[in-house]
Amino acid sequence: MKLFYREYGQGIPFIILHGLFGISDNWSTFGKSLKDKYHVYIPDMRNHGRSPHSPIFDFPSMTEDIKEFIDNLGLYSPILMGHSLGGKVAMLLALNNPGLLNKLIIVDVSPRKYTQNTEHLQLLNAMLSTDLSIAHSRSDVENQMKDKIKNQRLRQFILKNIYWKDNDKLDWRLNLPVLNANLPLMFGGIESVALFTKPTLFIRGELSDYSKENDIEIIRKNFPEAIIKTLASAGHWVHADAPEEFYSTVTDFLNTSSH
Repeated sequence: MKLFYREYGQGIPFIILHGLFGISDNWSTFGKSLKDKYHVYIPDMRNHGRSPHSPIFDFPSMTEDIKEFIDNLGLYSPILMGHSLGGKVAMLLALNNPGLLNKLIIVDVSPRKYTQNTEHLQLLNAMLSTDLSIAHSRSDVENQMKDKIKNQRLRQFILKNIYWKDNDKLDWRLNLPVLNANLPLMFGGIESVALFTKPTLFIRGELSDYSKENDIEIIRKNFPEAIIKTLASAGHWVHADAPEEFYSTVTDFLNTSSH
């Protein structure tokens, strides 16, 4: 599958994978901050953003998309970073193709199987129940969502998926029916006996439920050399909650880890 992507800068190839319901633009600010030394690529995952839709939505298919992305662009020994869902895809790609990558950075997610939480269902239901036929602006969409998504930051995150399909018709870029049908698969674990021993960094948000102390042992089974950093006062969106500390944590790792 040929994915839409954004790119910034020149130098060592650096790929960033967004999370569920996200888009490449979520990571543009961070991507631009690396452009002096790195050639940053931020694709939209399948069924997200401007990338193609498909009825197949699982970790193997998304992993194959990113391998194809690397092959098609001729990227040699790229650094791969993934957040949440993108982190699981990045882990699976690294374990399946240990010679393909230079370094790996995983943001606030563990290889373990997760219990399906209500937040993702709540967000999906809010999008599915929105009547876009009576919406003439993004604020109209937001007004319909206010009772279903109380958190304004989450609403703004979701609203980035709205676009003008025609001059007078708003639509979702997300393939909502397929995401809804395959949501349980997104909570599955990355089950592999393979090891990835190249430089690896796991960044966790102190306030997040996605990566806990118990996850360290699970991480070490597949990534024995992993450096694990916890950013204080940051939640699941670590890069947005603590942008300066996130940037310094990533760049310190890139500058000190061996090639």
